[in-house]
Amino acid sequence: MKKIQIHAGAIILGMHDALVSLTGLISGLTFALANQKIIILSAIIASATAALSMGASEYLAEKTRHNKYAIRTGIITSSAYAITCVILLIPFYMTNKTNIALLASLAIAVLIIFCCNFFIRRAHNRRWWRHAIEMLIICTIVSVIAFLIGDVAQKTLGINI
Repeated sequence: MKKIQIHAGAIILGMHDALVSLTGLISGLTFALANQKIIILSAIIASATAALSMGASEYLAEKTRHNKYAIRTGIITSSAYAITCVILLIPFYMTNKTNIALLASLAIAVLIIFCCNFFIRRAHNRRWWRHAIEMLIICTIVSVIAFLIGDVAQKTLGINI
């Protein structure tokens, strides 16, 4: 049971961090630049580096706890991050209308949050609804802040792409 809990925690860590950081990034870029290719390129670069960083950080954290599954946990965290990012970017490949792609990506993020919380929390006989709402609120706050930063940065730097 302990091994399953470690892996579920690694999946949640990677997935949730990807949801928060990538939805924030694509929200900010969509409103600041509205350029599909720049959004995709930036998201791919950010996703790849963040997935590797998350996996390495999780490995090091678990290694300090003397977890014999540290490597596996790091790989699972990194993989959950990368897979979540790929799923969130699919709408940007399907349409060149960045606002529609962003809305679809955010809808997918909400679906991921609720589905993962339902299955993982139910497996442990815990209430999943409250945890899913908390994750959704955090993801929304980060996306709004990223949008505001992107908007201010665009206006301050005078970038108009």
